[in-house]
Amino acid sequence: MKRPTLIALALLAALPLSGAALANPYADAVQTRIIPGWKRPDGTLMAGLELTLAPGWKTYWRAPGDAGIPPSFDWTASGNLSGVAIDWPTPYVFDQSGMRTIGYKNQVVLPIAIAPRRDGKPVRLHGTIDIGICKDVCVPVRIEIEEDLTGDSTRPDPTIAAALASRPFSAREAGLKSTGCTIAPAKDGLTLTAEFALPPTGGQEMAVVETGDPMVWASAPKISRQGGKLVAEFDLMHASGGPFALDRSALRFTILGAKHAVDIKGCD
Repeated sequence: MKRPTLIALALLAALPLSGAALANPYADAVQTRIIPGWKRPDGTLMAGLELTLAPGWKTYWRAPGDAGIPPSFDWTASGNLSGVAIDWPTPYVFDQSGMRTIGYKNQVVLPIAIAPRRDGKPVRLHGTIDIGICKDVCVPVRIEIEEDLTGDSTRPDPTIAAALASRPFSAREAGLKSTGCTIAPAKDGLTLTAEFALPPTGGQEMAVVETGDPMVWASAPKISRQGGKLVAEFDLMHASGGPFALDRSALRFTILGAKHAVDIKGCD
C-alpha cells in the first residue's frame, strides 16, 4: 500500500488554528449565515448553516477524501443547548492532481437539529467552525457564528427543507438487502472488502468509508458489480503507520451514484 503523501498535511490543518490563521487572507472566499428555521413537534429546533463560496472555491464534506481538511464544530459557548446534530446533503467527488476529495462548491446549506436544554426557552447558538476551502491553494478557515433561536415558527423553511431532501437515502429507502465485510492484513495496514446487495444508484458509482477513527486513512476504493452486489475494496492505514483495530459496528459507508446516494451504517 502506498503511503498517502498529504495525510499529514490534512491532519495538521485540522488542528486548532493560530492567531495568524484567524487573519487568513482567504477568509472572504466563504460567507456564512444562520437560517433560523422552525420548531418541530418534539421541541427540536431546525436551523441551517449556509456556506456561500466564491467562484472556483470548494469546501469539504464530513469525510473530505484523500487530502482534504475535515470540518470541526465547537458549540460549547452556546446557551440553553443540549445537543446538535448535522444532516449532510449529498456531496460531490472532485479529482484534482490525482487526488480525490469530497465536498461542495458554490453554496451549501447544512441542516442543524438543535435540542434545547430547557424546552420553550430561546437557544443562544454560538459556534466556532473550522473548515477547509480550496481553489488554487487549500487553506483552513475559522468561522464564528452567533444567533438567537426562539422557535417561534412551526412552518418548515423551504431552503432547509430542500437541503434535508438532498440527503443520501437510508439503507431501507435504497433497497439494501444485505451487507458483508471481509478484513485482511496488508503490507501497511488492512484491506477492507465490502459487499452490498444494493440496486444500482446510477452511472459510475463511488463508495466512501468512515471508520470512526480520524487517524485511519482510507484509499479510494476499487469498485465493481458482481451478481447484483456492489463490491468496494479499500486500503486502510493508520496515520502512525502502526497496527490498529477496526470496529465493524463503527463503519459507515456512503455510496455515491448519478441518481442518488446511500448511507449505510455498520457492516457484518
